[in-house]
Amino acid sequence: MAEPKLIILVPAYNESERIAPVLRDYAAFFNREYDGAFEIVVVLNGCSDNTREVVDDVAKGFSEIRQIEFKDAIGKGGALIEGLKLADECELIGFTDADGATDPESFLGLVRLCRDRDCVIGSRRLKDSVIHQLQPTNRIAASKVYHLIVEFFFAMDIKDTQCGAKVFNSEAIRKIHPSLHTADMAVDVNILYSLKRAGYEVHEAPVEWTDKFGTKVKYFRSSMAMFLSLVRLRLIYSPFYGMLAPLRPLEGWVYRKLRNPPPLDAKRVEEEEGKDEAEAEEDDDGDRADASQKDGGDGEKRPEGGDETAG
Repeated sequence: MAEPKLIILVPAYNESERIAPVLRDYAAFFNREYDGAFEIVVVLNGCSDNTREVVDDVAKGFSEIRQIEFKDAIGKGGALIEGLKLADECELIGFTDADGATDPESFLGLVRLCRDRDCVIGSRRLKDSVIHQLQPTNRIAASKVYHLIVEFFFAMDIKDTQCGAKVFNSEAIRKIHPSLHTADMAVDVNILYSLKRAGYEVHEAPVEWTDKFGTKVKYFRSSMAMFLSLVRLRLIYSPFYGMLAPLRPLEGWVYRKLRNPPPLDAKRVEEEEGKDEAEAEEDDDGDRADASQKDGGDGEKRPEGGDETAG
């Protein structure tokens, strides 16, 4: 039996020096080991180098590789939110980092675990995970603080929200996509919390992982932006967010000062939820109208056979 149609997203910002061997390794490995259709979709996020040309060159040898380009810098979160719209085209959809920190064999393990689950995420904090190269001490410390904040705000009981390897059932992503609005690297928490709120289960699995040199992350600015995004996400799901509307312009100004893309408008979430409710009400009204017509419009059932029974 063929395995589910799979799309692997690779968000990329100025990754011309690192992405080529990662794409080749993933494409060759999945061609060899995955018994199903798959695509590797690189989402270019405001690249100012020649990442596009590098991806085009690799794609000449692998028909499964394609790219989507956004000229403006929309952040890792923005790139993933756009890429996850492709959930309509597959049964499983996931993402991995452009630096290849998670090797393809380990990622395939997550994919196969997700065949009968809602979501499977790689976790570097599990005892069976294999870490070949640790992060620098300052990043490890920052990661632990971030984890404490995430757990305090959202109580998801997830050991590692930030590992870059995640796979999802496409149906679950389609359901929660309207609630995704975090453009920076806190998008992982946005996705996982949305899944939890929608009643989906998140399964953590061990991975084989290697810290890679050449990160584009500016630790202070990125950490501040991620913290603000966590606060914002927590407020969105509180009774107080509507009261803070006058501060929205300040919110955008702060993100710009931190040189991070501002989050998408949270009204998008409210509008989509409102749209769903309106559609449900319309369906109910339509059902009542149909029932009324069948009953003759006066609440009393007509005899079966309609007018023919009157003669």
